[in-house]
Amino acid sequence: MKTSNPAWNFFSSVKLALFTLGCLAVTSIIGTIIPQGESASFYVDSYGVKTAHFFQLLGITDMYTSWWFLSLLGLLTTNLIICSIDRFPAVLRQITRDNLDVPLERIEKNRLSATVHSALPPLEAADKVKSLLKNYGWNARQRKRDETLLLFSQKMAWSRIGVYIVHFSILVIFAGALYGQFTGFKASIMLPELQNTAVVYPYKNNSPIDLGFEVRAERFDIEFYSNGMPKEYKSKLTVIEDGEIVRQKDITVNDPLKYKGITFYQSSYQGFRDFIFKINDPSTSTDTTLTGEYQKELTWAEPGIQFGIINIEAIRDRVDKMKIWFNDGQGEPSQFWMDSGETVKIERPDTTYLFSAKQRYATGLQVAKDPGVWVVYIGFGMMLFGLYMAFFLSHKRIWLILREQESKTVIVLKGTTNKNKEVFDTQFQKLANSLDAMN
Repeated sequence: MKTSNPAWNFFSSVKLALFTLGCLAVTSIIGTIIPQGESASFYVDSYGVKTAHFFQLLGITDMYTSWWFLSLLGLLTTNLIICSIDRFPAVLRQITRDNLDVPLERIEKNRLSATVHSALPPLEAADKVKSLLKNYGWNARQRKRDETLLLFSQKMAWSRIGVYIVHFSILVIFAGALYGQFTGFKASIMLPELQNTAVVYPYKNNSPIDLGFEVRAERFDIEFYSNGMPKEYKSKLTVIEDGEIVRQKDITVNDPLKYKGITFYQSSYQGFRDFIFKINDPSTSTDTTLTGEYQKELTWAEPGIQFGIINIEAIRDRVDKMKIWFNDGQGEPSQFWMDSGETVKIERPDTTYLFSAKQRYATGLQVAKDPGVWVVYIGFGMMLFGLYMAFFLSHKRIWLILREQESKTVIVLKGTTNKNKEVFDTQFQKLANSLDAMN
């Protein structure tokens, strides 16, 4: 609808929508190629000082929250709202209009047409036609127009609003994304095994975020390829709230832990040069877990055991094998090699101990809270529904003009659709054939 208001015409134009969508597509590609939310040193190392400074000036390093990207979203939102307000009333009139009041001359101009004859008078022929139409899913209404009896039926009239459901779904997605952006967070934590944390640190600053509960890294395990590259790694996490264990889960890269709307993703790791030891004394049915550094003696006081790592085999920061020194005060101390993470039996004069040792790691977790994600999901659901209506459903209308002629009835069938014309042509011809066979 053209008005004299140039601002209204500008914001309701399809050209503006195409321009804005194009800009968002291009900038989103840039945001996908260039890593977002990294440290300043990362961009300097990756792109050089001048390019990193250029990125910083344009906000490309955090572009999805930059003023110009949000402005593009605001422009598209304004365009969708005004465009919908501008065009929807005309669509609503088409859906709700009285099609039995349409001028006959206009009905007769419809492209699809068929004429059949009935030996019945118009009213009886109309009843028979309506019964036939019902078999094809057409519920017809009728009205006397001078010397003519007019029947009308339509299907999927509301399919015309599919495009506006798509418009609204985009606004819902924007609203969900903004709600998540301003009420949620994205953070990370490097959590050593056997340690707890109740806070995480956002990417944008170092202000800790209180989780409202504690997360403990019970264990971290990693497998390597023969060339030394990491193959797979996982962490066992425990959620502790009010002193109680409320959840435990082994997480991997694509299988995170979720609790109270906060998601913990496995993202990285860091190897330490200290170790975790577990010893079981079957004679007293007791066990213990201790951590200690390389070449430092440790003591389990109650049974009087001293032990430690006296040598290791390592590749870069990864320890594969370790040589253990173990003494329980009974006979000569034991010395042996074992793999990291292996459990071995230590035969001593009075008993046999179960002993395990592994390199200690810190598990790198990405932590995200996005309370707007369900709003976004609803928006996507609405978009799919709207697209289905817009592309696969069509507003189909038929009229039947019944006129008495020499004690018989001439029936003129007219039809039109706003989409999928080839399919409707077939349906229309089938209906016309049935009307002809009826007589």
